[in-house]
Amino acid sequence: VVRIDYDPKKISYETLIDWFWRCHDPTTLNRQGGDIGTQYRSVVFYQNEVQKAAAQQAKKDADMSGMYEDQIVTEISALLEFFPAEDYHFDYYNKNPNAGYCSYIIRPKLAKLNLE
Repeated sequence: VVRIDYDPKKISYETLIDWFWRCHDPTTLNRQGGDIGTQYRSVVFYQNEVQKAAAQQAKKDADMSGMYEDQIVTEISALLEFFPAEDYHFDYYNKNPNAGYCSYIIRPKLAKLNLE
């Protein structure tokens, strides 16, 4: 899980959700690439009813867009608690730009979103 703190004056929640759809496969249940298990499920956690409605609508729109061959299985769930990861997980990409995961997974996703 990634927690994103953002300024809605600079970027909308809907734009963040759009990036979410484009940077992973939301059609595989409990899996991302070769990684399998419930910890790899596709999920959006919302903090309020506005975010919930926006996430549900974005999921419906993405499903109907034909962006994916298979149906989106992303869960949309209330955020009940958030536990920060250990320090070595923070800013992992910037601290480890040449690590295999960064080179082969993260960097292409950033390029796809025109963020690098």
